[in-house]
Amino acid sequence: MHKEEYEVSVMGGGHTSAPQTTTVINMPRDISVPDHVVWSLFNTLFMNFCCLGFIAFAYSVKSRDRKMVGDITGAQAFASTAKCLNIWALIFNIILTIGAIVILIIFSAAIVQAISQMKNHPGGF
Repeated sequence: MHKEEYEVSVMGGGHTSAPQTTTVINMPRDISVPDHVVWSLFNTLFMNFCCLGFIAFAYSVKSRDRKMVGDITGAQAFASTAKCLNIWALIFNIILTIGAIVILIIFSAAIVQAISQMKNHPGGF
């Protein structure tokens, strides 16, 4: 955990021979933990390959809950799991989309070829 030091000096009596005192206050920095809720919700609605989006959404909500109660370590662990699941959901869906486009192109080419053969040989094969 990161700590910052702030010095506060006692301002006062100008010309006294008393030693000047300082107070050091250690304050923890407010650590921002991304919970990936929006990304998980998008994957749940549009890219829910093997329910990875829904599981990522559950971990994102757990991360947000942990952050609200002040458990930064737990929030980071759940957020890391949600991020990993979101990345895998994205990768699988990109692969599935590319695969569907390739299959569509192959079937379209086969249909165009079959139609052109039928036009060239009107009586049959």
